[in-house]
Amino acid sequence: MTEKISEDQVKHVAELAKLKINDDQLPYFTTQLDKIIGLFETLSEVDTEGVEPTSSVTDQVNVMRDDVAENWHQQQALLDNAPDTQDGYIRVPTIIDESGDNN
Repeated sequence: MTEKISEDQVKHVAELAKLKINDDQLPYFTTQLDKIIGLFETLSEVDTEGVEPTSSVTDQVNVMRDDVAENWHQQQALLDNAPDTQDGYIRVPTIIDESGDNN
């Protein structure tokens, strides 16, 4: 197999991917990447004339339910389970105190 990928190309791809490859690893990765590209070239030789493109390899279709709010009228049950409430809302600890009294 003639080499289609150069070591400079492997260095460039490694830099783009933020990978450190030292000089003794470069021949190994160059060979590996060349083999991977070779596999894709083999796939491109397959005769696909008359074969319809597929977007899924299974015959299952996503089953989606209608986005309908359920149990939305149970505010009181929610408030009954909250540790602290006031005027129909759940009270939570203050995160940012803008009252100005520095306590």
